[in-house]
Amino acid sequence: MGKKIFVSYKYSDGNVQALPRHRFDTTARHYVDEINALIENGEDHIYKGENDGESMVTLKDSTIGSKLGDKIFDSSVTIVLISEGMKNPLVQEQEQWMPWEISYSLRQQSRGGNNSKTNAMLAVVLPNRQGQYDYFIRENACPVCNCRILKTDFLFQILRDNMFNIITPTLSTCNNHGVKPPYWGYSSYIHLVKWIDFIADMDEYINIALSIRNNINRYTLVLC
Repeated sequence: MGKKIFVSYKYSDGNVQALPRHRFDTTARHYVDEINALIENGEDHIYKGENDGESMVTLKDSTIGSKLGDKIFDSSVTIVLISEGMKNPLVQEQEQWMPWEISYSLRQQSRGGNNSKTNAMLAVVLPNRQGQYDYFIRENACPVCNCRILKTDFLFQILRDNMFNIITPTLSTCNNHGVKPPYWGYSSYIHLVKWIDFIADMDEYINIALSIRNNINRYTLVLC
């Protein structure tokens, strides 16, 4: 069954790998266009984010919040695009739109007598200008079990708080990690996937996020 999908991202972030159609002008927004094309070429899902020509620059923050809230309320899946320049270090996180959108997506909302459930959440990591993911993901960090390390300090706080937040984790038996063995399985409410894997099978990863939402009571959610 198709799902309504909202995408949270930093519109103007150009710290991403160039796409063939946009080359050196590529921004995170163009990756949203790629997702929208995947959705339109599929059979079921519906894109609920803003369109590229739908500028909100001249709108008041309250109006933007209302429009975004409408779109998130009417969606059941939120895809968060992780990009190297998504955070503005000069602006407090609570004043940036991505943390607000993520928080809204995690909440159960009531509007006009209708209720929405917490959205399924999927974080898609975009490659940087060099085509690498190592600004956030360190692959094969352990020479024994080849596990990976996520540099979560890079993320917005609300993303950090909703990763590795399963109440009863399954821990690795690898003896190369001392007293802090890595987690295995679906340990985060906000599941993570690299862009290259996501575009190979978008439905698979959306279904994983929906499966995690079906077991939402296994996770401790932080809403703000």
